[in-house]
Amino acid sequence: MESIRVPAVLRYADGEVAEAADELAREEPLEIRVRGRAVSVTMRTPGHDEELAAGFLLTEGIVRGPRDVLRVEPCGRNEDGNVLNVVLAPEVPVDFDRLTRHVFASSSCGLCGKATIDAVRSTFPRVESDLRIEANTLLRLPGQMRDAQASFDRTGGLHAAALFDAAGKLLVLREDVGRHNAVDKVLGQALSNGWLPLERHVLLVSGRSSFEIMQKALAGRVAVVAAVSAPSSLAAEFARKSGQTLVGFLRAGRMNVYSHPERIRF
Repeated sequence: MESIRVPAVLRYADGEVAEAADELAREEPLEIRVRGRAVSVTMRTPGHDEELAAGFLLTEGIVRGPRDVLRVEPCGRNEDGNVLNVVLAPEVPVDFDRLTRHVFASSSCGLCGKATIDAVRSTFPRVESDLRIEANTLLRLPGQMRDAQASFDRTGGLHAAALFDAAGKLLVLREDVGRHNAVDKVLGQALSNGWLPLERHVLLVSGRSSFEIMQKALAGRVAVVAAVSAPSSLAAEFARKSGQTLVGFLRAGRMNVYSHPERIRF
């Protein structure tokens, strides 16, 4: 379940105090293991955990295609179901030291610094895409995403990420307390469905676009990344150098295009 019902909260409105029920977005830890070794612990909203694990390994450069992941299975001795083991194909190499160092850095202080950016670009080359999308198509996407956010309607506390094709068709939407987890879930679904590379797709996120979001999109080869809020300066710089079209403030009939506007027909 993506939410928890709270039977009694005090609600103040218009000078009146009343007791009412409420729903809160569920948040629990998920430990991801590879070949039995823990490589990450993330706070997430339970649901689509297999996609989250696969998407995480995609964006960390461990897996590249659906054949790299044989299965994702719960660890039998964990009663809460919050530990997953990813069984990779035998030929897939895993640098556990690099992986755990990278994950620790990103969870403790955020990905930053020229060395980190250069390392990401050496793992994931620039996006080369001849995608052209109508501006009016982009402007319709936030409404489609919002209409599909069932859990947000109940809780108001979840981020969303959605993948669309060039015609504006919604392919998959995922919600999570962490915006990066929502993106990993979307990319994990794309990986398992054999949709990669996503060079003719649009990734839309409900909040702001950060460097981490752009890095994950680059791992999936996403040509156009859009957000309903602002990008960070590092996200915009990364998008320019990585060949990604970055759109911000996509709402209410307007948008700002921060990089590679040639993919959008106005």
